[in-house]
Amino acid sequence: MDHASFTEICLHQLKMSGVQKDERLIVLTQGNERLDYADAFMAAGRMLGANMYHMRLPAPAIIGEWAVGQTGLAAMPDAVEALKNCDMLIDCIFLLFSPEQFAIQAAGTRILTAVEPPELLARMLPTQEIREKVTIAGEMLSKAKVMRITSPHGTDVTYKLNTYPAVTEYACTDEPGRWDHWPSGFVFTGGDDDGVDGTIVVAPGDVLLPQNTYVNTPITYTIEKGWITDMRGGLDAELVKSYMDAFNDPRGLGMSHVGWGMNPNAKWHNMVPGAFPGGMGMEPRSFYGNVMFSTGPNNELGGPNDTACHLDIPMRNCSLFLDDEAIVIDGDIVVKEIQMERG
Repeated sequence: MDHASFTEICLHQLKMSGVQKDERLIVLTQGNERLDYADAFMAAGRMLGANMYHMRLPAPAIIGEWAVGQTGLAAMPDAVEALKNCDMLIDCIFLLFSPEQFAIQAAGTRILTAVEPPELLARMLPTQEIREKVTIAGEMLSKAKVMRITSPHGTDVTYKLNTYPAVTEYACTDEPGRWDHWPSGFVFTGGDDDGVDGTIVVAPGDVLLPQNTYVNTPITYTIEKGWITDMRGGLDAELVKSYMDAFNDPRGLGMSHVGWGMNPNAKWHNMVPGAFPGGMGMEPRSFYGNVMFSTGPNNELGGPNDTACHLDIPMRNCSLFLDDEAIVIDGDIVVKEIQMERG
């Protein structure tokens, strides 16, 4: 994408995020990655009269290694203080789950993560409709006490919802301390630490993240009191086990967040080789009607588990109920107030 086009979509984003004249915005990058993002955001912010800054961290010592919650900011308290003192941080390195992000949010800085390819950012621009519908879904989720998920493949799991807040992602942020991710479009929460029980069957066509692959052979999870007690299946189950074992942290077997996708512009099929544009898989997390469960850390929600071992698994054709009210049936959202026309 050329600079002018990239600047145009960043301008739309900053307007959706309520950027005002004289606000202080910092774009955070690392090494040589996403310098074009910084250029585009800097140009867009100046068009709105904002005071724009670019903070560029050194490249990581080992290129390609990444674990959730671990950032180059950990050894740079002065940099964290600078980010705490700005109005909006545009995070182009992915700070989510890190203590540094939590501290920056607590200071009132709003944060937007943008690490996906520009072409995907353009196709999944934030819209007022998505924001309104996701907000309504978040209100519904925040009132629920029990979530149940079922599927034709054998999933039947219950999450007790008495501890953690509902979180909305609609790809823009204009409230102090709010974090969001561009692109996105979903709502989630976490089950009570000892309140998730049942079976989840990850079926062919479901997505493993961060592996960025489709499942070919079913994976059957047994969950008791918020922890995975058994995982079995074929090659895909072995790959997941091997990935999790590499962290040498049993807390990776904890249940993390859970929710459903609501973005009608996100496509399930774009993970296929040759179509996947790169990035960290925000499109499959967001596609309309998917039900996604996650394993590992729940500190994003305020929980005690801060393991670096994390998987997100968007599933197709599931049904999701809140206090016995159907929200998603066979992969389709059935509540009129939050339905959207798919593109």
